[in-house]
Amino acid sequence: MATGKINVSVENIFPLIKKFLYSDHEIFLRELISNATDATLKLKHLASIGDAKVDYKDPRIEVIVDKEAKQIRIIDEGVGMTQDEVKKYINEVAFSGAEEFLDKYKDAAKDAGIIGHFGLGFYSAFMVAEKVEILTKSYKDEPGAHWSCDGSPKFTLKAIDRDTRGTEIVLHIAEDSLEFLEEAKIGDLLRKYNKFMPIPIKFGTKTETLPKPEGAKEEDPAPTQEVDNIINNPNPAWTKKPTDLEIEDYKGFYRELYPMQFEEPLFNIHLNVDYPFNLTGILYFPRMTNDLSAQKDRIQLYQNQVFVTDNVEGIVPEFLTMLRGVIDSPDIPLNVSRSYLQADGAVKKISSYITRKVADKLTSLFKENREDFEAKWNDIKIVIEYGMLSEEKFFEKADKFTLYPSVDGSYYTFEELTEKIKDNQTDKDEKMVILYASNKEEQHSYIEAAKTKGYEVLLLDSPIVSHLMQKLETSKEKISFARVDADHLDNLIKKEDTQISKLSDEEKEKLKTTLEEVIQDKGYTVQLEAMDSAASPFIITEPEFMRRMKEMQQTGGGGGMFGMGGMPEMYNLIVNTNHELVGEILNTKTAKKRERLISQSLDLARLSKGLLKGEALTNFIKRSYDMVK
Repeated sequence: MATGKINVSVENIFPLIKKFLYSDHEIFLRELISNATDATLKLKHLASIGDAKVDYKDPRIEVIVDKEAKQIRIIDEGVGMTQDEVKKYINEVAFSGAEEFLDKYKDAAKDAGIIGHFGLGFYSAFMVAEKVEILTKSYKDEPGAHWSCDGSPKFTLKAIDRDTRGTEIVLHIAEDSLEFLEEAKIGDLLRKYNKFMPIPIKFGTKTETLPKPEGAKEEDPAPTQEVDNIINNPNPAWTKKPTDLEIEDYKGFYRELYPMQFEEPLFNIHLNVDYPFNLTGILYFPRMTNDLSAQKDRIQLYQNQVFVTDNVEGIVPEFLTMLRGVIDSPDIPLNVSRSYLQADGAVKKISSYITRKVADKLTSLFKENREDFEAKWNDIKIVIEYGMLSEEKFFEKADKFTLYPSVDGSYYTFEELTEKIKDNQTDKDEKMVILYASNKEEQHSYIEAAKTKGYEVLLLDSPIVSHLMQKLETSKEKISFARVDADHLDNLIKKEDTQISKLSDEEKEKLKTTLEEVIQDKGYTVQLEAMDSAASPFIITEPEFMRRMKEMQQTGGGGGMFGMGGMPEMYNLIVNTNHELVGEILNTKTAKKRERLISQSLDLARLSKGLLKGEALTNFIKRSYDMVK
C-alpha cells in the first residue's frame, strides 16, 4: 500500500478549487461525467485501432444516488487506470490525461471527441464531497487500484482485486452539500449539462408499459416492466449530416431542446464546418416579438456535446442571439473551469462564419420561395434589421432579401421599391423621398391623404426602424425616409397640387396673428399653406428629424446626445387657407366664437395625430357636446 502527498505547488489547492476555480458547485457532476465519457471514448478508439483487445459492446455511464449512505457514485466502463496512471493523472493536479492521449494519437484520434483539457475537472468533486474514492481497473492486464482522499493534500493508494474494467468514483457528500443527495436535483443537473453526451447515461429505472397479451379484456391493466432510465440522447440532430435529416427531425429536436415551447420554429440553419475550425450546430428562427431583451440567451453552447453555457455573446453575433438552438465546437476557447469564453481570434472567425451562413440561408429561402418568405417576414424582420445595423457584412448581403412592406400588403426589395418610386417621380435627378407609416390605425388619415396623391406608403413598425432608416440614408444615394405625418409630406403635397390662396397677404397676416393669440402652446409653429379646399383645415405634422431622434433615444440610439433631458415636443400646425372653415374663423365677428372654432379645429387635428390626452381630451369632449346642443 502506498501513501504520499499529491504533487501540487500550492498547499491549499483544494480551497482554491472550491472557492475560485468553480464558482458554481453543481459543475462537479458535469466534470465527472465528462471524465467518464472521455474514458469510454478512449477505449472505443483504442479498440477500433487494435490497441485494446476488449469487447467494446455498448458501454454506458451510471449515476447512483445513495441518500442513506450520503454517497453519489459515477461508474463507467472505459479504459480504467493502473496504479501508476492514478499517480500520474490524479495526484499530479492539472496533468490532463485527455490531452496526453490526444497528443499520442493526434492523427488517428482527431475525431474521437475527447473532452478533457485542463486536467482539473476531477477535483471539482471536492466542492461537494468531504471524501472522494476512486475504484478502478485498467483495460490492461493489471490489478485494480483504490485511491482515497479526504480533501487534504494527503491520499492513500493501494492495489485491489477488481473484476470490472472501468472506473467508479464515490463521493461522500459533505454536510453543506446534502441538497445533491436529492434524486430530483441530480436528475435536473444531468438533463442540464449532460443531456446530449455521446455515451448513454443511466440514472435509476423507469416503468415501461407493455402491450396487452392476446385475449386480454379491455378492463385488464396493461403489463409493465422496469427498464433502465437513460437520461440523455447520445446522438442529437446536430451531430448528424443535414442530408440524413428531414424537416420533422429538425422540429423534433427543437421540441427536445425547448419542451415548454409550443410554437414551432419558422425554419432552421444547420451549421457544419471543419476548416479553419471545427463547428457544428443547428440554429432556429422562432417567431419574434418586438421585445428584444426577452428573446436573448436561448442558444446553448456545447463543447463535444458537453453543455457549457447559454450565454453565447462573442461567438454568435449579437443580432443572432435572439435565435434558438445549439452550437458545438471543440475549438471555442474556454477558461480553465469551462464556464465562459476567453478572448481569442478564433471566436471572431466563428462569429463571422455564423453571420455568413445565416445570410446565405436567408438568401436561398428568399429565392426558393418568395411567397413563403413574405409570409414569415413580420416574424423575422427584427433580427434582420438588427443585423443590418450591427454587422456591415450582413448589411451588404441583406440587401438581396430584406423586404419593405407597404400598408396595402405588397412587399418590395429596396431595388424594387426605388424603381417604383422613380417611375412615379417627375424629376429623376431629385432626391427620392420614401413615405412610411409606423402605425396603420393611428396614422390612417395621413396614409389616405398620401395615397390619394398617388404615393406608395410603406409600413415600417419595428422598434429599431428609425436607426435602420438613418443607416440606409447614409449608405444609399439620394434617398430619405419620411413618416406620413412628418413635415416632408406637406412639401410633397404642395409640389403635386399647387393652389392659389383665396386669402390676400393682409388676410393671411391677420389669420396667423389670430391663431397664435389663441394657441398658447409654444410647441406649435403655425404655417399657412394654400391647399385643395377638400383637404383638412388643420393638419399637425412633426419635423422628421426631431421625431426620429426621439424614437432613437427611446431605443437606446440617441445616447443622450443632447445632454440634459429628452428631445423637446415640436410640431407644425399646417393651416389650409383655402378651407371654408378657415375662412369662417377669419370672418367671425365675436372673439368667443372664433376662439371656440380654433380650439375645436386644433383639438380635432391633435386627436387625429394621437396627441389629445388627459385634461385636454376631457375639455374637448365637453366642448363638443356643448356645440352639439
